Amino acid sequence: MARPVVLTLNSGSSSLKFGLYDISAEPVELAVGQIERIGSQPRLKARSGVDQTEMLRDLSSADVRDHEGALNMALGMLREQFPDAHAVAVGHRVVHGGVAYTAPVVLTPDVLAELYRLCPFAPLHQPHNLAGVEAALKAFPDALQIACFDTAFHRNQPLVNDVFAIPRKYYDQGVRRYGFHGLSYEYISSELKRVAPLIHAGRVVVAHLGNGASMCGMLGGRSMASTMGFTALDGLPMGTRCGQIDPGVIFYLVQQEGMSIDEVREMFYNESGLKGLSGISNDMRILEKAGTPEANQAIDYFIFRIRRELAGLAAAMGGLDALVFCGGIGENSRFIRYLICEDLDWIGIDIDRERNEANQMVISAHLSRTRVMVIPTNEEIVIARAAKRLLSSAG
Repeated sequence: MARPVVLTLNSGSSSLKFGLYDISAEPVELAVGQIERIGSQPRLKARSGVDQTEMLRDLSSADVRDHEGALNMALGMLREQFPDAHAVAVGHRVVHGGVAYTAPVVLTPDVLAELYRLCPFAPLHQPHNLAGVEAALKAFPDALQIACFDTAFHRNQPLVNDVFAIPRKYYDQGVRRYGFHGLSYEYISSELKRVAPLIHAGRVVVAHLGNGASMCGMLGGRSMASTMGFTALDGLPMGTRCGQIDPGVIFYLVQQEGMSIDEVREMFYNESGLKGLSGISNDMRILEKAGTPEANQAIDYFIFRIRRELAGLAAAMGGLDALVFCGGIGENSRFIRYLICEDLDWIGIDIDRERNEANQMVISAHLSRTRVMVIPTNEEIVIARAAKRLLSSAG
């Protein structure tokens, strides 16, 4: 007898992350994985949620030329492992939902057309997300296709955290602070409600630190302010993205250096951040080991901006009850967490070195006024839960 499952998809420029969830009851992870380096030297990495066994397999670039080929390859592996699984829904991470989409939705032709219209708002993310949607529509024509938006979590933030000080007509046209990483923040909020309800009810800053990095101030589990703005370029420096920058730099590069807008965009998105400052890599693990002045300066700037944004978000909420780390760097780099929290007793943070080194959930000292936690994020389960809800609504 076939068992109902939800397939989750997160399509990047050259990668496809996927998850398979049994939804007979509450969603249960069966497998997660990704295919990276699509079109060049593709490789499949997967982990079974049943027995935690891992798979690593090099693939042919001829078979994985695009997202459709990557999806077919992932499906082949999943069908081998779970022959009784029947996908009743496919849930997609879509970076930008604009003003209209404040919650997950069923993907209809009209919704899909609107999401394509939003591509200029997220040119390096949205087209790839939608490429995954198109591939899934071909592979699962009878399944319910669902979109979950990274911007939705922030759509109810106060106007002062939503608007830019430019002529009002542009706000009405959609030029506003959307915020991103919303699926990650939604998961952290739900986990806090489960494991620390009093913290969840209070003033929390979540630091999603990875190749893409941002921070969000939550009050009662809801977004009050975020470091990312109109695009996923704003705020913290990231692996290859510059983060906050004076708009005058753009004028200078175009007018004095003769760069085109496309060249500036390429530099800000792909050649800046940790990679640009260090001249070595966008990988924090490599920079921590490098020991060069440039690598150390890149780390120092990363830490400085996080601490500065932490203070700003605390001010926006009128105080701070907890700081939560997630994302690849936040979950794994004990060194970066320590540097961020060092000498922050003025904001109530006292980190416990032993707890931090042991990667415990709570890494603050017992008497720390502000709780500091490490919670691994899980965007895929958020998508699976949304898919199950919409399936129930659709009967």
